[in-house]
This record gives sequence, C-alpha cells and structure tokens, in this order.
Amino acid sequence: MTAGLQPFLSDRIVALAAPTQAWSGRDGDMGAAPIDGIYHGDTRFVRGLDVHYAGADGAWRRPEHIATDPIAAGAVRMDALLRGVDDDTPDPKVRLQRERTVVEGRVTESLTVRSARDAPVLLRLRARVRVDIGALQDVKAGASGRTHGELTISDGTVIVRRGDASVQLTAPGAALAADDDEITVEWRLDCPPRGRMSVSWTAILADAALVVRGAAATIPWERPSTPTGTDPRLPRWLDRALDDLGALRLTLPDAPEDEFFAAGAPWFFTLFGRDSLWAARLLLPLDARLAASTLRVLARLQGTRDDPATAEQPGKIMHELRASTLTMPGEGIVLPPLYYGTVDATALWVCVLAETAERMPHAEVSALLPAMEAALEWIVTSAERTGFLEYVDETGHGLSNQGWKDSGDSIQWHDGSLAAGPIALCEVQGYAYEAAIGGADLLERFGRPGAERLRTWARDLKQRFAQRFWVTTPSGRFPAIALDRDGRAVDTLTSNIGHLLGTGILDPAEEASVADLLIEPRMASGFGIRTLSTDAGGYWPLSYHGGSVWIHDTAIIARGMLRAGLLGHARRIVAQMLAGAEAFDFRVPELYAGDGADEVRAPAPYPAACRPQAWTAAAAVTAWEVLRGD
Repeated sequence: MTAGLQPFLSDRIVALAAPTQAWSGRDGDMGAAPIDGIYHGDTRFVRGLDVHYAGADGAWRRPEHIATDPIAAGAVRMDALLRGVDDDTPDPKVRLQRERTVVEGRVTESLTVRSARDAPVLLRLRARVRVDIGALQDVKAGASGRTHGELTISDGTVIVRRGDASVQLTAPGAALAADDDEITVEWRLDCPPRGRMSVSWTAILADAALVVRGAAATIPWERPSTPTGTDPRLPRWLDRALDDLGALRLTLPDAPEDEFFAAGAPWFFTLFGRDSLWAARLLLPLDARLAASTLRVLARLQGTRDDPATAEQPGKIMHELRASTLTMPGEGIVLPPLYYGTVDATALWVCVLAETAERMPHAEVSALLPAMEAALEWIVTSAERTGFLEYVDETGHGLSNQGWKDSGDSIQWHDGSLAAGPIALCEVQGYAYEAAIGGADLLERFGRPGAERLRTWARDLKQRFAQRFWVTTPSGRFPAIALDRDGRAVDTLTSNIGHLLGTGILDPAEEASVADLLIEPRMASGFGIRTLSTDAGGYWPLSYHGGSVWIHDTAIIARGMLRAGLLGHARRIVAQMLAGAEAFDFRVPELYAGDGADEVRAPAPYPAACRPQAWTAAAAVTAWEVLRGD
C-alpha cells in the first residue's frame, strides 16, 4: 500500500443514503477515478464496475453515454445508446437506462433496454463488478493497492468476505461467474419491437464493526415556500439541499430514535460534535427535532473523566466517533475511535440547547440540564489559566488545531508564519459568551442555581475580549483570529470574526465594523466569504483554510448579521452564496477556491471536498431565512 494524492471528487456522481454511498463517472461506470466505488461506513466494498453489451456479432461494446440525471440524493439515472444493435437509420432507436438506487446497506442497479425498432433486438448485457474491501481512509490518502477477500458462489449469489465486512451480490435471471474478486453478471435479452426489458443486480453490504446506522424515520421537515419575487435560484438550492440533508441522517445503534447529521460524503459518514451541531442549528428555522436529538446523542457521549490520550475531560462534548483508530497517512495524525479534541463543540452544544429549548417539551429540556451544567463547568474551568478558552494537542499525534479550521496551517500571522499554541480562537470566546448567557437563562427558568455566576463570568469575558483581541493594522481594526501561546493577538483578517456576530460578545458598533470588513472585496469573493483575506501573506485561493470559501462559514456569518440587525449586509452575502450554489449545480461542496467573481465565472473546485456535506446543505436554509427577512 503506497500513499498518493487525495482523490478529486468534483466530476464524479454520487448516490447516497448514509452510511452507504456509490461513486462513479457520469456514465455510471466505476474505476476510472480513485474515489469510484461502493462504500458502507468507513469501508469500500466495490472498486470497479463496467457495463458492456454484445449483439449478433458477439463483439462486446461500451454503451455510448448521453445523459445523467440525479433523480434524488439516493438515486441517479444514466442514459446511453446501443448503436451496435441499432438499425441503419439516422435516429438512434435503442437506448439503455441505468438507474442506481442506494439505501442503507444496499445498492441496486436496474438496466432497462428500450427499443423503437420495428424488429426484436437480441443482445447480451454484461456487468463486471470488482470487489475490493478496504479502508475509506486509505482511499482519502490516495493509497494504492488491492485487498482480497474470501469469495464463495452458490445458488445465484456471490459473497465476498474480509474480516467483519462482506458484500453479497445477486442478479435475478443472470448467469453469475467470479474470478479473483471480479464478479461477472450476464443476461440474454430479447427485447420486443417497440418494447422494453429490464434486469437488475443488487449488492448487500454488511460490516459488524460499524458504529452508526441509517435513519429509519421519514424526513421530518418540508421545503418551505419562498416569498414572491425571491431569487429563482433559492428554491432550486433548497430542494437539492434538503434532499441531501435527508440522506445524511444517521443514528447510533443504542438509540435509533435520535437522529443526527453525518458531516459529509464521502469521508465523514459519522458523528461529529461541531459539524452535527452546526448543521442542526442552521436547520432550526425549519425543524427543531434534529437539533433536540443531536443534543441528546452528544450528551450521552459527554466526557466524564480526564484522559489525555483521547482529550476527554469532564463535561466536554466529543469531536469525532469512528469504528476504530483513525490514521491519516503522511500527516502524523492518529485519533482514537472516540476523540474529544475540539475546543468549540462544548460551547456550541449549550448554545444550541438554549436556542432550541423553547421548541422542545419541558421534560426533554429538563433531562438535558445536568449535561448543560457539566458543559458550562468545563467552559469556565477551561478558561481559568488565561481567561480564555484555548487548546493544545497533548499527545503529539492529535489535531494540532481544534477549532473549525482544524488544518495544521490554519492559524497564521499576517506574514504567513504559523502561530504557536496553546491557541485561544476568537470565535470560541464568542460561543462561550453566548453559551454562558443562554445557560444562565435556562438555569433561572428551571429554578436551578448558578445563573448569576455565569452572567458575571460572561461579562468579565466580554471585557477581557475587548481588551486583548482587537488589533489595529494596515488592513484595518478588527478582532484577531486568535491569541498565541504568549498571549499575542494574531493579526490576520479572517472569516472567523464573522462568527462573533450575534453572539453578544461585540457591541452594536463593533458588529457593524466587522460586517463592513467582511463584505469588502478582499474578503468577499463574489461566491462567498474567503477564509483569509487576499492581503494576507499566506493567502492562496486553493488553501484549505487560507483563502478558500466554505459556504457554511459564509452562512454562519450571514446568520450572525441577521441576528445583529444587519439585514442589508446579510442579503449581500446571501447573493454571493446563491452565486456559489449555482456554480456547482446547487449541490454545493464542502469548500471551493476563493477565486473572485471579477476573475472567473465560477470558482475552481477543491480536490477532495465533500459533496454533499451537511452544514453546507443546511446553509441553504440560512439563505432562505435571510431572504425571508423576518
């Protein structure tokens, strides 16, 4: 197994129903690109797939692809022509329709031959499926190699097993053969004049080590109506985004009634504290049930002890859940299956509870108050050393940065050099302030002690923030992205400051000043807010967190502007979000290049960006909320 480059995703087609997904080319075949295949959880089961046909001459030909139609998140149709069995008139009359459907643990592909010929069409169809049961993380790292399983074939079924994982393939009416993990499925068809014939094959996927399950309940929200005169791109984005959100729902086996959002396809079909909370929070204008159930899921996994190996601490909300240890080849990162290395999820958990509580039954909120009190205690205790929430990886192989910008080079000085930790991020202080105020209100509402202590702590935090975080530079006056290990304000203009809007840690004049900076061309690309200003030394439009655009980040900023009463600013930002959505046919990736709209008609895709991703899809709801204007 050798490491390589992360796979490109932008030109591939995906059908998904978390935790299952199928990636292919637009013609439906798999294998031409590294990401191609069928996945279930953190395992790839199928690496290759191709379909051929043969007519009376016996020669195998590839269908000629003409159209691809993403029917829904979990279904896609690919159309092709079979001109090798057509007549000699100019119009093509024999067509192959491949419809792929994905549900949890199952991928089915139906193949329908449709003929407008006056004579019968005799042909053979062949699908070749190449099984390769291996780790998703190896695919992400660009690792090459092939893993073999134990193959058996009997009674019209082929089964390949490797460890706890297995794939079972069936194809009614077909002849099945298998050799070295390649399964051949062949049908003989006699399509009647001006008629059609359909066949199908199904792959059933199983993995005993899987720690998540798909959501069984129907989607609990409806697409809202849009006001008359609304930008016509908004309903198109909402339709696509809400469909994807429905497909990204997961549960844990011990509580199947409580759903949460997987972070995104293909890499993150699991529970993430920060990602799942933000996705549910952005969806709140349409549905509070996902937020409530996400809160319960995370409360059950809340930290109870000090464990440096996992970064667990009493009251802390977890970062990531996996079936086994996660190793990132070439990055020196090794994360335990349940990892707590996040500085912001705990405060966000409290913020989401405070925001959702009015729409939850009284008893459900009351049941979560002990978890809230533990989370608030973690927040206050964690800030004791410097007066601010900060992080540092104590293991040497965990995440070096533990805010939402968690890449190793995301916290930069204006000259591009990296800040040294421990790091205190600006937006985390805003979350903590909002959590303390919201938590205090809930404690008071439910007659529990501690509210005044929290308000005093929040007032002092706001004062310290005003004294320590604001910097004056040639780029302007704004909050620094962070304080470094020496307490110095890291002087780069970034999108992080937009997360402060609406939290209460800034006064109204400061919010207006921050909002003005964010809509300047050096920050606003025309397709969303850049993560880093173009005048920063480390800016690069294809840097993961140093110049790219993340639509969820832009949505959080627009949402904050709305909460701060800056509706005009928010609508300017949403117009850019819609331009970004249109550029990617309304299935917006996790991130894309910070290319300016004055330079390009559409921004370049980022190679390995998830598509779809939950908090990116939920950003469409924020766009609707802002354009609704109430």
